[in-house]
Amino acid sequence: MSRNETAYAIQPVEPSSPEAMGLLREYVGEIMARELHRVPSEQELAESVAEQPGRDLAPPRGALLVAYASDTPAGCIGVRLLDAETCEIKRMFVRQSHRRRGLGQALLDAAERHARTLGAQRVVLDTRSDLTEARTLYTAHGYTEIADYNGSTQADRWYGKPLR
Repeated sequence: MSRNETAYAIQPVEPSSPEAMGLLREYVGEIMARELHRVPSEQELAESVAEQPGRDLAPPRGALLVAYASDTPAGCIGVRLLDAETCEIKRMFVRQSHRRRGLGQALLDAAERHARTLGAQRVVLDTRSDLTEARTLYTAHGYTEIADYNGSTQADRWYGKPLR
């Protein structure tokens, strides 16, 4: 392991757990700050988090995976079945203090492994143009741009990858 890498334990958690809710709150706050060009108010943040409950990331058709560094949540990624052969990746987030340490790659690997256990043959995801770090990670991990598969008004880029 290089000095920039940290050992992470990645495991599924209940989407409504305190760890999951804390990470989701940070994720939504960061996305909103980029969009609004300011820090969102507590009310704006609470309303946005409430709109994304994560129930679709629970077994048996999904999972929310949380990465821990020394028992502290460091990042997360969600996986859910869209159909018998396709899983969607949602809510990938790495806390600022854990970026550039290989955690994004580790989370994508864990999500793809979980997608295979659900029977998926491919994974898809949506993102936004301004999330350049995420888009760079996805393409480096073998994802290619695909057509809009979900009509999301929050996304302007869609990616897919076959699972082997």
